[in-house]
Amino acid sequence: MAIGGMRGIKGMLWETSLLDAEEGIRFRNLSIPECQKVLPTAVPEGEPLPEGLLWLLVTGDVPTKDQVSALSKDLRSRAKIPGYVFDVLNSLPKSAHPMTQLTTGVMALQTESEFQEAYKKGVPKTKYWEYTYEDSLNLIARLPELAAFIYRRVYRGGELVSRASDLDYGANFAHMLGFTDPQMHELFRLYLTIHSDHEGGNVSAHTVRVVGSALSDPYLSFAAGMNGLAGPLHGLANQEVLRWIHEVVKEIGTHVTTEQLKDYVWKTLKSGKVVPGYGHAVLRKTDPRYICQREFALKHLPNDPLFQLVSKLYEVVPPILLETGKVKNPWPNVDAHSGVLLQYFGLTEANYFTVLFGVSRAMGVLSQLIWDRALGLPIERPKSVTTAWIEDYAQKKLAGN
Repeated sequence: MAIGGMRGIKGMLWETSLLDAEEGIRFRNLSIPECQKVLPTAVPEGEPLPEGLLWLLVTGDVPTKDQVSALSKDLRSRAKIPGYVFDVLNSLPKSAHPMTQLTTGVMALQTESEFQEAYKKGVPKTKYWEYTYEDSLNLIARLPELAAFIYRRVYRGGELVSRASDLDYGANFAHMLGFTDPQMHELFRLYLTIHSDHEGGNVSAHTVRVVGSALSDPYLSFAAGMNGLAGPLHGLANQEVLRWIHEVVKEIGTHVTTEQLKDYVWKTLKSGKVVPGYGHAVLRKTDPRYICQREFALKHLPNDPLFQLVSKLYEVVPPILLETGKVKNPWPNVDAHSGVLLQYFGLTEANYFTVLFGVSRAMGVLSQLIWDRALGLPIERPKSVTTAWIEDYAQKKLAGN
């Protein structure tokens, strides 16, 4: 475990979600299908409002529609970003990766931290959680406009779209990016909900936890987590999936036979590469986040050629990965589907996808950070060992046997 990425070590308390290898993620003990049933929606039979999930993560209770509406209003009241933050971003080259710009923007916002000011004034430890709560909600409220500014600056010539006073969190985010299709608004509600949390051991969540354990404020902690999310093995996976699918289309087209697709998958594997979007460090069945995105596609874009290609991959890839004998989980994860949905509705800039992931993940990691401070959890300090220590330990164990 010490040299294997600490896989399987139970080493932290994480209240907001729990990942089961067979069942997938549960938010406060509710599965994704259960959340879709009980959380308030913007339209009848629609996708859950992200504000509803935020309420659930912070409180542990399923909110009413009125409570979600009140939270939406509260977030809108907190959403204004100081002008100097945009000045900081405008000083960066437009070629800077959108995730670099996101973390820079969050760090610029850090001067607004209420926790930092309260700590300087000697606020009692029992009050830490209150200022962490204020910072967290302020940051969550401001992230969509910050992220939209980056998108419009890099990809739309700097022409901004002002936030709407009557739209919910997910719809407003899509609106500020420049998308008016109600189905795209629904996709954003779904996307932000299902990407919000995935228990505490993943890179971005654990980074927020460990940095926050030093009593770094939510801005500093979240920015650190986003630098982890920007890694190719974590949050960049969804853009890698879309690029690979485009390579498939370029080489063999969209209207392909099962045999053609099998040959291409084997070609990918034999070249020493992986099939992106398949497998997971914990899950041992199809990711329920993939399934709900597939259901969304079947409802809204069943005839889209790229969706149909993704569906064929779902049939072809798992048996091949099992045949290799090297893969414990051959099933698709959340990244196998999200890029195709976003592209269908016009969000084609794959480099930006991880920013969407980051905006969503804020709800989970900052909800937990509030609870870290409320529970008075200590600074993290696990024990590390050297290779020599491991060798000595193993030799002693062998001698004892």
